[in-house]
Amino acid sequence: MSTTEERVRAALRAVIDPEVGMNAVDLGLVYGIEVTPQRVHVRMTMTTPACPMGSYIADQAREAVAGVAPGGEVRIELVWDPPWDASMMSPEAKKNFGW
Repeated sequence: MSTTEERVRAALRAVIDPEVGMNAVDLGLVYGIEVTPQRVHVRMTMTTPACPMGSYIADQAREAVAGVAPGGEVRIELVWDPPWDASMMSPEAKKNFGW
């Protein structure tokens, strides 16, 4: 089975921010996914540059993506522009938080 953006996004739904108990996709932390035959590149952010769980979440994302991209390079790039804000969350995440 080939690696697709949809499969990568589904894998990233298993990456849970332990501070809030919500997955990275619904939190709006995933800014972009690029899939080529040799590599998967994920651009993502954290809710704040000072997030104490940033490296943990990035490591979890790398492991999750590697599971759907066997043998390919997995690159998780943390970016800070645009800065994350609550409007980036999915409707499900906003509902979960009572917003």
